[in-house]
Amino acid sequence: MKRSIVILMLCVLVGVASCSFMSKTESNPERNKLLIDLISFVLDREHFDARSVNDEFSNEVYKSYIESLDPQKRYFHQSDIDKFKQFENQIDDQIRDKDLSFFNLTYDVLKIRLEEAQNLYVALLEKPFNFDLNDSINVDYSNLNYVQNVDELKNRWSKRLKFSTLNTYYDKIEEQNQNLENDPDTKKLPLKDLEKEAREITESSINEYFDFTKDLEAKDWFSVYINSIVEAYDPHTYYFAPKDKDRFDISMSGKLEGIGARLQKKNDYIKIVEVISGGPAWRGEEVEVGDIILKVKQEDEEEGVSIVGMRLDDAVSLIKGPKGTKVTLSLRRVSGAIEDVVITRDVVELEETYAKSSLVKKDKHLYGLINLPKFYFNPQDYKERNATSDIEKEIKYLKEKNVEGLIIDLRNNGGGSLQAVVDIAGLFIKTGPVVQVKRRNGSTQVLNDTDSNILWDGPLVIMVNELSASASEILAAAMQDYKRAIVIGSKQTYGKGTVQNIIDLNRLYRDTSIGDLGAIKITTQKFYRVNGGSTQLEGVKSDIVVPDQYSYIDIGEKDQENPLPYDKIEKASYSEWNHLIGYEDIIERSRNRMKKNKQLLMIDENAKWIASRRDLNNFSINFDHYKNEINENEKKIDYFEKIKDYESNLSFSSLPYELKVIEKDSVLGEKRKRWHKNLNSDVYVEEAVNVLEDIESANHP
Repeated sequence: MKRSIVILMLCVLVGVASCSFMSKTESNPERNKLLIDLISFVLDREHFDARSVNDEFSNEVYKSYIESLDPQKRYFHQSDIDKFKQFENQIDDQIRDKDLSFFNLTYDVLKIRLEEAQNLYVALLEKPFNFDLNDSINVDYSNLNYVQNVDELKNRWSKRLKFSTLNTYYDKIEEQNQNLENDPDTKKLPLKDLEKEAREITESSINEYFDFTKDLEAKDWFSVYINSIVEAYDPHTYYFAPKDKDRFDISMSGKLEGIGARLQKKNDYIKIVEVISGGPAWRGEEVEVGDIILKVKQEDEEEGVSIVGMRLDDAVSLIKGPKGTKVTLSLRRVSGAIEDVVITRDVVELEETYAKSSLVKKDKHLYGLINLPKFYFNPQDYKERNATSDIEKEIKYLKEKNVEGLIIDLRNNGGGSLQAVVDIAGLFIKTGPVVQVKRRNGSTQVLNDTDSNILWDGPLVIMVNELSASASEILAAAMQDYKRAIVIGSKQTYGKGTVQNIIDLNRLYRDTSIGDLGAIKITTQKFYRVNGGSTQLEGVKSDIVVPDQYSYIDIGEKDQENPLPYDKIEKASYSEWNHLIGYEDIIERSRNRMKKNKQLLMIDENAKWIASRRDLNNFSINFDHYKNEINENEKKIDYFEKIKDYESNLSFSSLPYELKVIEKDSVLGEKRKRWHKNLNSDVYVEEAVNVLEDIESANHP
């Protein structure tokens, strides 16, 4: 059932916090001091833009750490904050002296406050809630003050518990009404009984959360402190505790299991930041980047467990599971709607992570489209199957069909091999620089295409969106700087112009008696376009901007904490492609077309509505008001469902070599059939084809 953004914070309460439990073992001071020392050394010696560890740095770490411990201000009192404040500008000194007094104080106070909160919610949920009162709750926790006393804390918890219970209470009434409509003989329960059931579910969810996280050890809390320090450098520098490092190694090896999505935690929320091509989430087409996971329910459970506030580690453990088992995710969509999605766990189908192509027919004209999910390669042997060789193969097949233009679809491509980018760019230009890489010492390396052969010299369009990142941005930028292709897509790409390396901390300290120290992912280099501009923050600005659901909300590097700045270096020496005539006119014709395109106008309208809903912070806890808001928003969501019904005048088909494979592989045939259907309803592909037509017309009148 779809529900509106009114419910956006209803699960906030249930996931008590990223810190809602007692630790199993006490902290190991010697290990913690060693970690501080090693990480400080590595950051100072290896980080691309090593910061001055001073009072300003200390202040940033202090704020980040306290927010990590209690992001919704439901544990600490103002008196606690007053105690912590004495360390606000001393963390830099404590790092230098390997002094753990600030961490120890916060840890000790947190243990006390968590136990108090645990007792508090049990007592508050014993009494019924009155949903007839005109009450409301503000969920902009950043502007909340810390409580002065227990009574204020009790009131804060009471509102949140009530808000959470209202969600379930509404669902139970709707469910009962639906049952009565289907079967008038169904026993109708009194509203007080439904309210009681809703309270019990709220309490059960919180209890399950406490039970699930009770095994967290003290060293895990120290990892939170460590990451508050390292993340002050930039959002991609991160400390991996031993368990986190193991999971990272598995993901990098390609052994992806579960639902096939990459998750990221920000404040109390766990967001889907990548849907892995070929994975079950990707195949089901029901999960999107930007979705926030609120609850996780196993197939043998009646109620899901809220993961709001849960550690990423623990949430992943709930979501993962054996192949073939089902998991239900309660998602808050980018639109604000709350939906339950059932996913059958599986492994990623590697074949779907590779490049694939389609013939595109419009009237009497034939074009080619190549989708590249990532810039893949084998780090042990680059000559094995890689993105470059696959793209080259697909272009050759498309040329055999005499296509008039080519689209390279880099949407949602998060990057990969830099060498693959250089090699793929070389398929479209004669020779020249493709990307510049700058090290921390200021030295710059220019990576060049040295092969003078051009595999495709015809009209070329590069498709991108806000989730095209890193290596994708380099290819799009190079084609744009050379004026070799027209870039069509979002206002700008993700904006990640940095390179990270993994350093195993155990290699820096040989005494194994201290235990596994984990690893640190650290930013060591920066990308630059051949025109000298960085892709950091700015990304690649599309030549032709088309609206999408992310158009008016922050997504990408700019939405991260402490991103490195945009800057420029000296321009590389290169010559623009001189076969693209009428560049500005082609772009203007596309803009004029889009102004009249009803589908794009509706997408833009939807994007503005989504942005307006995300700014809401105040919600009613009165049942009638709450119900009315849900009904109004569901009408709007249903109205925008028409976007999915669009069909273009294009037709799509597999290349002859693939059709032969499909004759023996019906599963592949079904996958391609689904892909072609999606392409047919893709207004962005339709406009890309229109642009190819314009390029061909301008250059071969």
